[in-house]
Amino acid sequence: MNFIKSFFIISLLTLLIVSCTERIDVTLDDSYTRLVVDGAITTDTLAHTVILSKTSSYYYNQPPIMVTGAQVNITDGQTIFSLKEEKPGVYLTDSSVFGIDGHKYTLNIKLADPIGGYVDYSASSTLYPVTPLDSISLFFHPEWSENGIWEVKCYVLEPPTVDFYRFLISRNGHILTDTLNEWFVTDDKFLNGNYTNGIGIGYLDQGTAEEGLQLGDTVTVEVNSIGKDYANFLFEAQTELFGSNPLFSGPPANVKGNISNGGIGFFAAYSVTRSSTTRPEIK
Repeated sequence: MNFIKSFFIISLLTLLIVSCTERIDVTLDDSYTRLVVDGAITTDTLAHTVILSKTSSYYYNQPPIMVTGAQVNITDGQTIFSLKEEKPGVYLTDSSVFGIDGHKYTLNIKLADPIGGYVDYSASSTLYPVTPLDSISLFFHPEWSENGIWEVKCYVLEPPTVDFYRFLISRNGHILTDTLNEWFVTDDKFLNGNYTNGIGIGYLDQGTAEEGLQLGDTVTVEVNSIGKDYANFLFEAQTELFGSNPLFSGPPANVKGNISNGGIGFFAAYSVTRSSTTRPEIK
């Protein structure tokens, strides 16, 4: 009787294993192509960039398909900045262009060939001011990792308005936070109208070659006042990148940008402030 019971259990487990490993073919409809836009104008004086590409098959494992031959400009309703195609899909303003606080900027795109049934696309973004940083500092935490971690702190009087920020960190002129998953994006909910007095906005692990600081290295913090719409776009994009929590939560939704006619991506306008310090002796 025990043999029959054991045989039945083994057979049931085998059936379950076979069932769980059954191949399922999923057919994806990737026939609909959409325009992808990545661009910004800031208060820095430089050649501002707009990158145009288009979506491709889920299984396409090549670089993005760039969109060439488009007519692109940025305007605040008074001045029009025309962009030239520097290389396929990459459009630049003149190097003398800069954005002005309080102005609303509109990106206009006219394609040489329609994508998703449209040749005309646009997006608008308001450029909000940012309070200049008073200073930044570095504080060493030897107990936070095997080799210790430098905490990057910033000091500024945060205004009483509702604001949204992105923080970027550079070392000796080389950007360390150069990807979406490394950007620190936040609102001012817990600091609104108060002096930050050394709030931590970044952490540099001494155990990594890129983040490890040598005595005298220069660390620079860049703060962007990015507006609610762009902040929400970045929050959603980071959520998609990091995955859902809890594990069995609902399926992801498309990240909502501000490009018209079903385009994907975001055209942003934001102000910039920076402050630097050098790595001190470890006490």
